[in-house]
Amino acid sequence: METKALDWTVHMEAPPLERKLAAILAADIEGYSRLMNADEEQTLATLTSHRTIVDGLIESAHGQIFGTAGDSVLAEFPSIVHAFNCAVGIQQAMWRANQALADDRKMNFRIGINIGDVLVKDGDIFGDGVNIAARLEGLADAGGICVTRGVRDHLRDRVDTTFEDLGEHRVKNIARPLRAFRVLFDPQAEPSLNAELSSVDSPERSSSFEELFSVDDKSDEVRRVEVAFWEAVQESDDPAEYLLYLKRFPAGQFAELAAARIAQGGAGDADPGIEVSFWETVRDTGNVEMIEAYLSKFPQGQFVDLANILLADIRAKSNA
Repeated sequence: METKALDWTVHMEAPPLERKLAAILAADIEGYSRLMNADEEQTLATLTSHRTIVDGLIESAHGQIFGTAGDSVLAEFPSIVHAFNCAVGIQQAMWRANQALADDRKMNFRIGINIGDVLVKDGDIFGDGVNIAARLEGLADAGGICVTRGVRDHLRDRVDTTFEDLGEHRVKNIARPLRAFRVLFDPQAEPSLNAELSSVDSPERSSSFEELFSVDDKSDEVRRVEVAFWEAVQESDDPAEYLLYLKRFPAGQFAELAAARIAQGGAGDADPGIEVSFWETVRDTGNVEMIEAYLSKFPQGQFVDLANILLADIRAKSNA
């Protein structure tokens, strides 16, 4: 009876989900509640006008908007460069739109950008990749942009921008400290989103995640991408970044080192939260190799029984 109950639990906990690597932009309006309390009608009119501009820029950058509740914006992009150029373009466009408003009516966005794994279900996205972008948004100044270290590393050789290290921050619902960087840009410069994206979209300089990770494993391109990916995460204290590397390059040249970093909890000591985070990611993939990797790294782990049941279930379905 217990086994049947556990089987039912496994099926309930692992619904069919699409998991993918994405660039996430999260934005909200600084002081929105204050503006609404002062003049609700005027604030909604300004919001509508500003959102028309923002939504148009996201569309131009090949982004897809998912969340639009209240003053918030959540969008996914096919590359981190598209997301970054869109964010800068939004802030520059908002600076111009605000010039016609009184100081106490100006509407300034705060933007956070993250690159990471997201889950897609029923036309919505969620997961730690989205949560981190939202937390970065809260760390940004009014009219400013904050990014993770991974985003900074990906952009370092692709954009002519300076990043200010804000150090590590403890943020809500994220187990490990978040390393944040402030983007230093000229908000009064003329937005040049279309020109920037045109150069990004050229064959010589494509940074689409789908394009990078769909190439032949034996090609020089995938080896170049793997090295760049590893260089971006190799100093991280976040096991999730090494897990992401292993998912993309399971037989990569740094696979053993990445697995060791996961088991050790990154550069620091292991803690119980790492196993939980590892298991939650592994469980939702439904991937035999990843489940076996969990069992190998945590042979006495708290989810071993559930992992074995899930593994048997997957194998039984594949043999049916």
